[in-house]
Amino acid sequence: MFKSRKVWIYFENDVFIEAKSFGTESDCIVGEAVFNTSLSGYQEILSDPSYAGQFIVFCMPEIGIVGCNDNDMESTMAFAKGAFIRNINQSKSNFRATSNLIDFFEKQGLIGIFDVDTRGIVKMLRDSGALNLVASTSINDKEKLRKILLDSKKINEIDYIKEVSTKEGYIHDKSIFDFGTFDFSPAMKHAKKIVAIDFGVKKSILNELSNAGFIVEVISSSFCANDIVDRYRNGEIVGVFLSNGPGDPSFLTNQIEKIKILIEARIPMFAICLGHQLISNAFGYNTYKLKFGQHGANHPVKNLQTQQLEITSQNHNYNVPESIQEIAIVTHRNLFDNTIEGLRYKHYPILSIQHHPEASPGPKDSNYIFKAFSDMIEQEIANG
Repeated sequence: MFKSRKVWIYFENDVFIEAKSFGTESDCIVGEAVFNTSLSGYQEILSDPSYAGQFIVFCMPEIGIVGCNDNDMESTMAFAKGAFIRNINQSKSNFRATSNLIDFFEKQGLIGIFDVDTRGIVKMLRDSGALNLVASTSINDKEKLRKILLDSKKINEIDYIKEVSTKEGYIHDKSIFDFGTFDFSPAMKHAKKIVAIDFGVKKSILNELSNAGFIVEVISSSFCANDIVDRYRNGEIVGVFLSNGPGDPSFLTNQIEKIKILIEARIPMFAICLGHQLISNAFGYNTYKLKFGQHGANHPVKNLQTQQLEITSQNHNYNVPESIQEIAIVTHRNLFDNTIEGLRYKHYPILSIQHHPEASPGPKDSNYIFKAFSDMIEQEIANG
């Protein structure tokens, strides 16, 4: 049996609990708790940069069964603060596994909180909304932990984009996973080039863009908008992708101003999750925070264009407002709460969606949207 330590957790709603922990040796960690309803794909979830600054409360009670492996990483490292787990499985049972979840948490610097009533925590978050918390393996005094949490910045006051975005640009050289070879297919060599602005992009999204026929050049979130405009006008690139990422989109005022320049230049754009929200803000339609967000791989979304139901993967706390219908057509709606899930802008070549269509770890119902982006670009080229 692995060695665990006691951990004390104080939530901002004054709930104080004791549990067991594994992973990082850090003795005091502050973050925001959200729950995820996925039944599988815990490694992809933990390595999704959109979870930066957050603790993930897994609804699935058994976590760690299939172990971990390098191919299932969605980023170079995990940016989440940690996770709440009912039962942790030390042994792994999958031929692709190269390590167990205990080793993964230690390597990634995550704190795992287990032997805790995750169902009760999920109910609390459902009723109270996403909650800030502090977890400590050395401080067991409730009032001391309360003071630490009160003195700490909230997630909407921190620019996590600087942490998760690439520092240097690169060409993404992989495509979708090939289950025949159990490796990723190489990217297409003769294809149209797009720029993908990295706000915390998942590798599987880049793979799907490659599979849709694009050469994908990934650049930092501190991009130069005028340089992108020049490259588009001289024919070097055919479009821009705005990625998913963590935090409050309204906090990213610098990026919003740059996106306004891209919009004015009428560059074809496709955006997912945070990128979808940033475009809304750039048009002057401010995003708002949901009570507890949408996190999971089993969320029903209705495609209003085809009238078909899609089961989707979700990970976000913020949403675009209904008023955006003044300038955009709503293409998708969430059937849990009827919030907007997809937009096509009326007078601009822009598509955006709130959910994650790349099917990692979730279903593949929505990955047609990558081809829709390619088709939109072809139409723009045909129109001159």
